[in-house]
Amino acid sequence: MMIDILAVLSGSVVGFFLGLLGGGGSIMAVPLLLYVVGIGDAHLAIGTSAVAVAVSAAFSLALHAKRGTVKWPCAIAFAVSGSIGALLGAALGKAIDGQKLILAFTAAMVGVGISMLIRKSDEGNTDVHISPKLAIRLIPTGLVTGVASGFFGIGGGFLIVPGLIGATNMTMLNAIGSSLVAVTAFGAATAASYAFSGLVVWKLALLFTVGGAVGGALGQVMGHKLAVKKGVLNKIFAALIFVTAIYMVSQTLLVP
Repeated sequence: MMIDILAVLSGSVVGFFLGLLGGGGSIMAVPLLLYVVGIGDAHLAIGTSAVAVAVSAAFSLALHAKRGTVKWPCAIAFAVSGSIGALLGAALGKAIDGQKLILAFTAAMVGVGISMLIRKSDEGNTDVHISPKLAIRLIPTGLVTGVASGFFGIGGGFLIVPGLIGATNMTMLNAIGSSLVAVTAFGAATAASYAFSGLVVWKLALLFTVGGAVGGALGQVMGHKLAVKKGVLNKIFAALIFVTAIYMVSQTLLVP
């Protein structure tokens, strides 16, 4: 029973940050499943988190879509190529030793923390349209991002947001909304790969998702109320990520 409660609470934390800050929020799913819920196995945690992240991202995407912040053609082009990369990344991740995978994951967390610290203000083109020139930049960027997402079992939003901005010059708000299309697709591709190998704890994934839906709704509301303070929120979240990464390294290297 306690594990079930912890799964719901952990999911609500991930959903809250996903709704509040956009891409990057899902990075906390794996450490929460490992050290709070207590799954214990890195591959099971990644597979289970991929299911939960995909569903939670889809919920947040629906809310962003209602507000018209999703640039659908660009987002779909990015997501399609990235889903192929996610399948490749998931296959690679399953072949890596669990301890080494956790260490690689902590390196990715540091990258997420840095990206949260250097986010720019909401600048860019609000009228972005897909074109052959944009597609040439979007497709390879999506592929590489998808590989990273599948390997680490995360939505990859911390890479998708800057990738979309770099390729299209869309605004931060549009990039966050559009990134959720790819986060959903990448998570689904990764989840399918891990599920096929029997590396998903379905009950925990469901409970985590329920919590994520509640947290995501709250994060969306808080995000609009605290829009002027998002720079501070990004820094606080980055600090949380760094502390979690240090804890994960210590547990992996120092605990037998």
